Amino acid sequence: MTTFFLLVLVFFSLSAGSLASNYHENLHLQPLPPSSLLASFNFKSNTTRASFDRQHFQYFPRALGQILQHANTQELHLRFTTGRWDSESWGSRPWDGAKEGGTGVELWAWIDAADDEAAFSKWITLTQSLSGLFCASLNFIDSTKTTRPVTSFEPAGDHLPSENLHLLHGALPGEVVCTENLTPFLKLLPCKGKAGVASLLDGHKLFDASWQSMSIDVRPVCAESECLMQIDQTVDIVLDIDRSKRQRDNPIPRPVSPDKLVCDTSKSYHARDTCYPREQKAEKGWSITELFGRSISGPCPLVDGQGANEETVCLHVPQEREAHPIPDSVETKVTGDFTRCFTLPSSTPFDLTVPEQDIDTKVPLEEPVLHAERSIVGHGQERGGMRIIFDNPSPNKAVDFIYFESLPWFLRPYIHTLQATITGRDGIRRQAPTSEIIKETFYRPGIDRERGTQLELGLSVPPASRVTLNYDFEKAILRYTEYPPDANRGFNVAPAVIKVASPQAGRPIYLRTTSLLLPLPTPDFSMPYNVIILTSTVIALAFGSIFNLLVRRFVTAEEASALRAQTLKGRLAGRIVALRDRIRGKGSKVE
Repeated sequence: MTTFFLLVLVFFSLSAGSLASNYHENLHLQPLPPSSLLASFNFKSNTTRASFDRQHFQYFPRALGQILQHANTQELHLRFTTGRWDSESWGSRPWDGAKEGGTGVELWAWIDAADDEAAFSKWITLTQSLSGLFCASLNFIDSTKTTRPVTSFEPAGDHLPSENLHLLHGALPGEVVCTENLTPFLKLLPCKGKAGVASLLDGHKLFDASWQSMSIDVRPVCAESECLMQIDQTVDIVLDIDRSKRQRDNPIPRPVSPDKLVCDTSKSYHARDTCYPREQKAEKGWSITELFGRSISGPCPLVDGQGANEETVCLHVPQEREAHPIPDSVETKVTGDFTRCFTLPSSTPFDLTVPEQDIDTKVPLEEPVLHAERSIVGHGQERGGMRIIFDNPSPNKAVDFIYFESLPWFLRPYIHTLQATITGRDGIRRQAPTSEIIKETFYRPGIDRERGTQLELGLSVPPASRVTLNYDFEKAILRYTEYPPDANRGFNVAPAVIKVASPQAGRPIYLRTTSLLLPLPTPDFSMPYNVIILTSTVIALAFGSIFNLLVRRFVTAEEASALRAQTLKGRLAGRIVALRDRIRGKGSKVE
């Protein structure tokens, strides 16, 4: 899979090097076991740096460009991700993980500023502006959620030596990615999702996927004597073929009727009311219209170069696998590879049908260079521990990587308890010296309510081994006003970022663990309510008693009787006067 995406990266590198192209878009489809499909949408726009500085935007979105200029941001990377990439079944990540973020929202940027204080001020401006642009909660990235990585991220653009760049990173693992984020993403494209491969991006299909990631990368690219500001937008989704082929008018899956069940009758327990599913050896059939609910609405007219003749849709399957595009499309096969590409006709919508077929050749999935998982261990409300497991599948090569962890301030780790354990393929465990596994350490402790804890470790995992890191931590007690409404759910801990050096690819490989839920000691939130009710009752009784003493008149029983009699006489006299006036009034009307 990595080789397939490297070819795409080389293609875009050549396009960027020529500085003649302004907009390109591509869609790459690859079936994944057992019955999934990886769809990678890539959109790339360029504008000259001089035009960008003068705010003469052509293919570059003006809304995003003005935000970057106002915040002095020279390079930007924004990720919206949901789900989990199953590396054991799907192999290595697309784009070597370079366009993937942690669960929720992740943002890092290089800002040109005089000092750290000015850089953080621009960072707050950037997050608040992007929050409004993408309808996300990026404005909640404050000082407690901001870190300054040292070696985990590298600039992807060509920056001037005179620039004083500051790298800032923030993550919101609890952010829910939805259609409100997809719509602003599509509005940044030249064709706004109305034409080209972006016309397939429908929120109902995109967010029904098993895993999806939307990324935006802005960087300066220089070649020869001219520099560009390049924006690269990518959408990677893994669709479940059977679930995606369900009709829009059938949103709730219903049980399959008995006559449509495919059962393995060779099982001894097979009966009329017992069915064991039969293994499907044939590759599942699908089409673009079935998976996305629509066809591609022709090429985007703003695509430079060959226009409609550009190879836009690519399929990564064995050469003997049948694929039927519409008649007006031209197919191109890459010799010695599993890739075939198709052009989009300019007059008719494009559709691609891949029928169900039983073939022996399989597309080899590249084994990930490293497997990683992270979990919280321990019990109780006061202390706990973190366990990180790294598994090196290579039988003869060690893996060197950088492990970056950003912890909230209310999780206080004890770095002196950090221990490493090595487990070989033979299952024998041994306690390894810390210096054997951890080559370098960067630790910035957190400050309560000001900043979180930052931990970066340079690690090395021996061949065919599993390394387990453990350390203890303490949980802080928050003020009752700092708890969210769903405090008993737990507090989100951002995923860890792993940067693996890859000499073959020439660029690092990135992996991210899953996010964590940290339970904290939670007070009884009914007590403030009880205190308020009791206090209000006491105040009401005291105020009522004092008010009665101040305004009530105290008299004897005789005086009260006399006043009552006078009051009764006055009422009767008033009634008599009123009745007399009414009688006189009627008499005058008769006259």
